Amino acid sequence: MKRVFSSGGVVYLGNSILMLQKINGDWVLPKGKIEIGETSEVTAVREVREEAGIKAKVITPIGETAYRFKNYWSNNHVIEKKVFWYLMRAISTNTHPQREEGFINAKFIHKDSVVQLAKYDDERDILFRALQIIKSIEGE
Repeated sequence: MKRVFSSGGVVYLGNSILMLQKINGDWVLPKGKIEIGETSEVTAVREVREEAGIKAKVITPIGETAYRFKNYWSNNHVIEKKVFWYLMRAISTNTHPQREEGFINAKFIHKDSVVQLAKYDDERDILFRALQIIKSIEGE
């Protein structure tokens, strides 16, 4: 089994969270593979910039998720993926989805709708945790 390490960000701006829409309609959070020599924090910032065109600043770690999947492009090898997640604050607001990665939309979604919109259970859990942290930071 191959292990892969990735990192991603929950980027907020006011009362909204950045989400990416894939070509199949699924809404996901920006994340990607940690490159050699990168920290997970640096990867999260880079992936948000590459996949959504947004500059963001890391506020705090949120947690980790892990899952397994079959890589159909590589003889069905099982991949074990661990993702490190960071809460980030947007510095820029003009989104540019990375079409080469299959993203057709990148936009800030109101915090009341974002958890239900997310495609995957692990990302919904991370979003829920992020919203709790934002609530404590913003003093709501």
